[in-house]
Amino acid sequence: MTVSAQESLYQEAIDRYGSALQRVARANEADPDKRKDLLQEIHLALWLSLEKFESRCSLQTWVYRIAHNTATSHVIRQHRRNSRELLSLKQVEEASDFADPAKDVGERKAIERLFELIHRLKPLDRDLMLLYLEDLDASSIAEIVGISPGHVRVQIHRIKAILTRQFHQKGMS
Repeated sequence: MTVSAQESLYQEAIDRYGSALQRVARANEADPDKRKDLLQEIHLALWLSLEKFESRCSLQTWVYRIAHNTATSHVIRQHRRNSRELLSLKQVEEASDFADPAKDVGERKAIERLFELIHRLKPLDRDLMLLYLEDLDASSIAEIVGISPGHVRVQIHRIKAILTRQFHQKGMS
């Protein structure tokens, strides 16, 4: 693949899936500075990987696969370093990326609480839930994470039930 073709494909991927990449980074890293580093790491991995892209799968599948593999590696590295600390809801609210201060506080807290619960999931479960929230179907998710579509559906159903239960509890344990 020529560099100009790679640049063109990268730009297409960013135009179509850039906001999804930001959400992947946000869901996998709570610290805003580390989140920026993770997003750069995802972009670099995507750029480098596009040299090998041969259209055997859709661009969407390729982008999500690269993003989720990179994010999973990041989470594992952070866990090994024991540098990832959980934030209180107050700290999460203060570190919020929402630029509009007039935005409904209840909605913002609910979103932050959901992200906090998602942060606690194992990497594969986190990936499944994030891809589900990106509105991908079970077949696409299965292709990205490498498990069967039936297993994807079962796991998503279980994760949703657990997250719903934890979300509606008074305090997070």
